[in-house]
Amino acid sequence: MGQLFADIIIDISHEALDRVFEYRVPFSLSGQIAPGCRVCVPFGQGNRETEGYVVALKTEPEYAPEKIKEILSVVADSVSVESQLIKVADFLRKRYGSSMIQALRTVLPVKKKVRHKEEEWISLCLENAQAEELLANWEKRHWSARSRLLTMLLKEKTISAQDALKQCKVARKDLKKLEEQGVLCFAAKQKKDFVPDPSKIPVLNPEQKNVVEHFLEDYDRGERKTYLLYGVTGSGKTEVYLNLLEHILKEGKTGIVLIPEISLTFQTVRRFRERFGERIALLHSRMSGGERTQAIERIASGEADVVIGPRSALFAPLKNLGIIIMDEEHDGAYKSDTTPKYHARETAIYRAKLAGASVVLGSATPSVESYSRALSGEYVLLTLKKRAGDARLPLVETVDLREEFKEGNRSMFSRRLREEINRCLARKEQIMLFLNRRGFAGFVSCRSCGHVIKCPHCDVSLTYHRNGSLRCHYCGFETQYIRQCPVCKSPHVAAFGLGTEKVEAAIKKEFPEAGVLRMDMDTTRKKHSHEEILSAFSRKEADILLGTQMIVKGHDYANVTLVGILAADMSLHGPDYRSGERTFQLLCQAAGRAGRGEKEGKVIIQTYNPEHYALQAAAHHSYEEFYREEYAYRRLMGYPPCAHFLVILIQSGDESQAVLAAGRIQKMIEKSQEKEEDRVLILNPGQAVIAKMRDVYRQVIYVRHESEQRLLSLRERLEPVLASHPVFAGIQVQYDLDPMNFM
Repeated sequence: MGQLFADIIIDISHEALDRVFEYRVPFSLSGQIAPGCRVCVPFGQGNRETEGYVVALKTEPEYAPEKIKEILSVVADSVSVESQLIKVADFLRKRYGSSMIQALRTVLPVKKKVRHKEEEWISLCLENAQAEELLANWEKRHWSARSRLLTMLLKEKTISAQDALKQCKVARKDLKKLEEQGVLCFAAKQKKDFVPDPSKIPVLNPEQKNVVEHFLEDYDRGERKTYLLYGVTGSGKTEVYLNLLEHILKEGKTGIVLIPEISLTFQTVRRFRERFGERIALLHSRMSGGERTQAIERIASGEADVVIGPRSALFAPLKNLGIIIMDEEHDGAYKSDTTPKYHARETAIYRAKLAGASVVLGSATPSVESYSRALSGEYVLLTLKKRAGDARLPLVETVDLREEFKEGNRSMFSRRLREEINRCLARKEQIMLFLNRRGFAGFVSCRSCGHVIKCPHCDVSLTYHRNGSLRCHYCGFETQYIRQCPVCKSPHVAAFGLGTEKVEAAIKKEFPEAGVLRMDMDTTRKKHSHEEILSAFSRKEADILLGTQMIVKGHDYANVTLVGILAADMSLHGPDYRSGERTFQLLCQAAGRAGRGEKEGKVIIQTYNPEHYALQAAAHHSYEEFYREEYAYRRLMGYPPCAHFLVILIQSGDESQAVLAAGRIQKMIEKSQEKEEDRVLILNPGQAVIAKMRDVYRQVIYVRHESEQRLLSLRERLEPVLASHPVFAGIQVQYDLDPMNFM
């Protein structure tokens, strides 16, 4: 073995993570050093001994070898949390394609220098009887903010001042007035052991109990597996998670709970906090630098041992990790859209393996990939077929919009949906209206017969572009926008598209007496806006909650008895082989919001294609029915999990250079084919779905093969050539393995 050199990071908490130092690996240590290893090195002008982490090994140094200092030793017992995270970064680099620096920035929790704020707490200074009398008086005067504050204090006794300001919307000057009046007082929070209220802990039903016992038997035997918990909406998966975590924490271990959307944190954190108190830490992208740093410090010190958050929470610096729970595991938000384009599911399984932890993937509509792995025995399949308590699955009705059109109804609300909305409003019940919208461009269909204009070579719809063309983003087929339906010859052909603002205006016009809340990317830009909207709906301050997919996942409102799905076809005919799966999942998730309490629920799906298998399976609440059809389609077409895609995205400020680079890469791949069994299928290079973004031109190549490893080795061979070849100077190349969205 030749001389090795190591790139080493000295301070992993520093913001400048791209600052690595090069050291020579002594031959005596060459077999002991690998990425993630903690080592002792001479550092600085005085060569003081300090510790660092190896992030990469190489055979070619960047500096003169005689000027490079030598690693002194490997630190004993160096398998620390930081070591694990650096190994995870190396995994991301190798599997998903990126530089080590990009992977480290993704994985390591960078601390920002911020001034810590002392947290203020408020306690109730009145007896309960006095407080209740005062509350009644405030409610008569319609002092809603003060009433919310007093209600919370009666329940919790002590709350943070931030919660009072944020959730109750009380002004700080009012808090000071109430302190002067002796209603409340500011106090230091007394840290005490949290004991959950036994009356708030539900008794597990037989199905939930079987799932928990199965997991715990394996865990107590020392078996660390990956489990797929497939449970219908409302079956009590969260209660199962709480019981598993409770056992793990008693063993002195810690846990991570991943959720796909920030909008889910409000209800999720509340339920977990009721069980585990202040042992919970929250991590998400809407937190300020100071809030994130404080949370990371609480986690690193062991003060918090359960971390909840979206995808990036997977990299929380937890010690003694015992379990990673990934709720709504099918969700596309678990796939990163920036380099490295990692999937949280595969990364969670890798981190759990390093830490000796178990993984639980939960969903009412598992991804086709996960369910096929569970059927093959790679994952352990656990099921919950019934809703918790006595709740029943909602009745689902499908409305054919073709018939509505023939009857002269041009409204976005079918007659059946309008009738049910009026019924719910009369009964003071709540309604959720879901607009199934994804992507920037719609599809083209005939409003008379429902025919969707599809690619003649691929089973996907053609995407409408602003220049009037229809294009397939699988094979590159392109045609001009048509004015007449090729099936029924009707002139009523249009690009199908609808926005939430337009729907909100229509609701207010047709149901003027209804209170409406809209939840989409526009209304949730501000910090805490998710929980403010959901809290208002929970307090019944609105009759109708309108939104995109962020409203249909995980939320539990007992008074919601109707869910209306306005345009099921908007994702059904997206330019993506996953369109059927996404539609089925979103429809089931949306339907699952209805009838979660004692009242019976109803779901109305509006569609131009009621005969599509994804819609029929959703109406029957049958995942198995959907999976049979979808897997047969994937196997026939050679799509994941039956085969794999490597996507190569080529970007340049010069359009001709991007096209030229894509052609050269295609030829390089073709020349690299040696054995017949190793041959990959190259789909013709062409423009990306968004051909130009921020003045950068984008070309894309799709490469398909049954073997994932074959695609990974192809990328490994391409990377150094493209990075060093002068022809590709100024060309940015990114890779994505099995993308969730097409580029």
